[in-house]
Amino acid sequence: MRLLRDRNIRTTAAGAVAALTLAGLLAAVPPAAAQDGQVIVVAPTGAANADDAGPGTRTRPLATLEEAQRRVRELAGDGDVTVQLLDGAYRLDEPLRFDAADSGGDGHTVTWRAAPGATPVLSGAQPVTGWEVDDAAAGVYRADVGTGFDSRQLYVDGVMAQKARISVPRPAITLNPSGFTLNDPGLAYLTDLPQQERIEFQALQSFTNRFAPVQSITGTTVVMQQPAWDNNTYGYDSITSPFRTPRYFLLNSRSFLDEPGEWYLDTAAGVLYYKPLEGQDLSSATVELPRLETLVEVGGTYDEPVRNLRFEGLTFTGTTWLHPSSPNGYANQQTGAFINGVQPDRPADAFTSCAVGCRGFEGARNHWWQTPAAVQVSAAENIRVVDGTFVNLGSVGLGIGNDANAHASGVGLGASDVSVVGNTFTASAGGGVVVGGVQPDAHHPSDPRMVNEDILISDNRVYSTALEYLDQDAILATYVDGLAIEHNYVSDMPYSGIGVGYGWGANDPGGAPDYINRGLYDFQPIYQTPTTLRDVRLVGNHVRNVVETMFDAGCIYMLSAMPGSTIEENLCESSGQLGLYFDEGTRYVSASRNVFLNTAGQWAHANIQNGHRTGDLTLIGNYSTNPAISFIVDGQRGNVVRDNVTITGGNVPIEASRVIYAAGPQGRYRGPADPQRPPVGAFLTADPASLEAGGSATVTATVANLTDERVSGLTAGLGVPEGWTAVRQGKPLSPALDPGASATVSWTVTAPASFSTPVSRATVQAALSLRADGLQYAVNRSLTLTALNPLTSLAGYGSVPSRFAEAEGRFAILTSGTDIWQDGGGAFDEYGAIYRDDAVAATATVTARVTQMDNTNAWAKAGVVIRNDVTAAGSSAGYAVMVVTPGNGVAFQWDANGNGYLDSFSGVSGVRAPAWVRLVREGTQVSGYYSTNGSTWIKVGPTVTLAGVAAVQDAGLIATSHAAGTVGQFSFSDFTVG
Repeated sequence: MRLLRDRNIRTTAAGAVAALTLAGLLAAVPPAAAQDGQVIVVAPTGAANADDAGPGTRTRPLATLEEAQRRVRELAGDGDVTVQLLDGAYRLDEPLRFDAADSGGDGHTVTWRAAPGATPVLSGAQPVTGWEVDDAAAGVYRADVGTGFDSRQLYVDGVMAQKARISVPRPAITLNPSGFTLNDPGLAYLTDLPQQERIEFQALQSFTNRFAPVQSITGTTVVMQQPAWDNNTYGYDSITSPFRTPRYFLLNSRSFLDEPGEWYLDTAAGVLYYKPLEGQDLSSATVELPRLETLVEVGGTYDEPVRNLRFEGLTFTGTTWLHPSSPNGYANQQTGAFINGVQPDRPADAFTSCAVGCRGFEGARNHWWQTPAAVQVSAAENIRVVDGTFVNLGSVGLGIGNDANAHASGVGLGASDVSVVGNTFTASAGGGVVVGGVQPDAHHPSDPRMVNEDILISDNRVYSTALEYLDQDAILATYVDGLAIEHNYVSDMPYSGIGVGYGWGANDPGGAPDYINRGLYDFQPIYQTPTTLRDVRLVGNHVRNVVETMFDAGCIYMLSAMPGSTIEENLCESSGQLGLYFDEGTRYVSASRNVFLNTAGQWAHANIQNGHRTGDLTLIGNYSTNPAISFIVDGQRGNVVRDNVTITGGNVPIEASRVIYAAGPQGRYRGPADPQRPPVGAFLTADPASLEAGGSATVTATVANLTDERVSGLTAGLGVPEGWTAVRQGKPLSPALDPGASATVSWTVTAPASFSTPVSRATVQAALSLRADGLQYAVNRSLTLTALNPLTSLAGYGSVPSRFAEAEGRFAILTSGTDIWQDGGGAFDEYGAIYRDDAVAATATVTARVTQMDNTNAWAKAGVVIRNDVTAAGSSAGYAVMVVTPGNGVAFQWDANGNGYLDSFSGVSGVRAPAWVRLVREGTQVSGYYSTNGSTWIKVGPTVTLAGVAAVQDAGLIATSHAAGTVGQFSFSDFTVG
């Protein structure tokens, strides 16, 4: 990034990390700047000694922010100006608006900051007091709040309360083009409810979370307001055709208020109703009812942008967002974008014809709106937002360069050299930060001054937010030229953690084939020039516990081409779905040295369906506990995939530990020591990792100091299972390590001389203890040693490296292999086999029980084989197998043309190991069978003639992991040839 690389953003950012709980705020106090220039001091609403006619000093502060702003405008051209906000709540009647007149002039900066020792709070809410019992039996209270306003949010002790609602089972209603019909007699009471137009229908689906208001309820007929219903019932993941089973709710009626923590606002009567949580005392609780929709609006014009403004150490709270309550509802599309207004291209029969997209839906795509933020920045240069707290807000916390519809100034985009450093975003209805727009001027601007460029999002904490608009990310950036998202902490989010890009590749040069088919280009050009999205850096972020509610998401989600972009040294842990998600059209992205722990799905996935041009992706040197990658293949589609490491058994490589330790906010923003992220890395190795019964291996623990501080009190011990022994070699581990230093300690581990199973697997565990940062740490690492009883009664062969074992009539094959199959995708004959030479003549039955198989892939295979020569992989004819798979049942496969590769298949799903399999030869014909009990046999597919079958053949056990380079164990018993 051009500008940001030239400026030391972090060293100029004053203040300490803002810390808060959901029950209250404890904002950190920034130190006074060394050079504040001219200082104006202002006091909160109703403060003593405050006077707008006074000098604006600490002892005689100004009484209003408006007067402070007026004086800044008079002084800004003469040098730096600082407005210090004293401690307390600044309750705003209207948003603070900053235009070009509020800029720092001649390169000087205007700073609005917390005064030393102060925690100023800018609030758009009114406090609610004077609670009275409304319904003692139901535990509902009421308070008078006045009329003339509405609100979609209520905050009680810092927690967003739930709007009164009921759950509606899907069978209880039948959707139709004007609304829905009530099928459940238990909902008959709805027809008698007052203020029906304030009731809302919510549909929580795959990647959309939709709201539509009711028009009327008559008998069993519910009519919805328009255009909200029309806009929510066509497109993708629509109410009509959700992409997963939806959850339905009706909200916002006094009659729905039946659960603790719920509320309802009667706007006509000016009465707020609330049912307290257990133990909650409304006489002492802090209750805030938002009235404003925005707090701060920083927006100039392209001719006269706002320049050189800094906001430091301020808390922003107490807003709502009323658009979803309007007849437009919230026709959510993805990550805060929504359809607004009547859509002229929507077909008349769209409820049925466009339930899963159509040409008319594409006509709306370029006109989607964005969720506006509580704090907005557009048409602005050199803006700093530092050490702030964004909490209890009704929409997005901070919007930077969004489309004009999301900015109260009416001028969108055009944000340049904006940094957001050391802030906290939490407990709000929407996401944390949104950068960029989604309409055409965002990606192919009609005026070059519209380009959003050089944006830094660094050392922030975004967690437990997007509580109402669950489709929104913690951090989202759409179209930006030069974007750095670095060392942020993101946690506990319903959808993706960090999202970058927009447009599904449709706005990239040459367009997207799928969108040609959909009809999008009837409404927009096929662009031949790149979008404004380029030079993105996602570095050192700590993203955890995301995709907790929605679907089709990941720790990091990307869309469309973004030349020159990198994803480096991020830590992703406990994603409810994916780690890296390269969705439609993502290109030109390099991901290296990232760590993915416990992702529910693949650590990396690319959407290449329907002709999407997703590709040109580089994945090098990443670490993951889930080895799965989908649709990103080295050498295909311009992709490079190599040197990625699977973390097994909790044995984390030291370089991965280094990433884990360093991820998240740095320096004074790092926070307290985390016992889960110790300052040392430790890694176990074994030489050899696989040994014979009675054999020995050397297990070595390498320990490295990851910090710039000395660690001490290091101890290390190794535990082994019963029957195994471990003896330390040489000296114990050095008790102290200097910064960056490493040390090793080794043990000789010996397997038992014999055991009753073919394979004995021993988990050896190293336990380390150390002290650093004033905290005692425990670090545990483990690896598995494999000991094999020798194979004595049969022969073993592997077309890929394989090992074999037996004990008491049971056998095991440890092998890898791409597959044993030939089709248009290639010819593979990679397996390990235990076999008997010349065992099968013209009439024979080969049987075995597959007792266990590692799930290296759903198509891994283990079973019985006959072949002219088992040791002639890729050439020997007369080849047939009957196998079990971990995820695709049983399969009878054979070589139909005698070229030495299996090319024909019959299968039965739903069968897993343990299961029996059998091949029966009669002359040149072979049949395959399986059994789940060893006595009742079921034939699979036809009896086939084996091309090139020899008079006498080998027979045995066969296995392939269906995962090149990944070794699995496959176990057998009851092997017979008769």
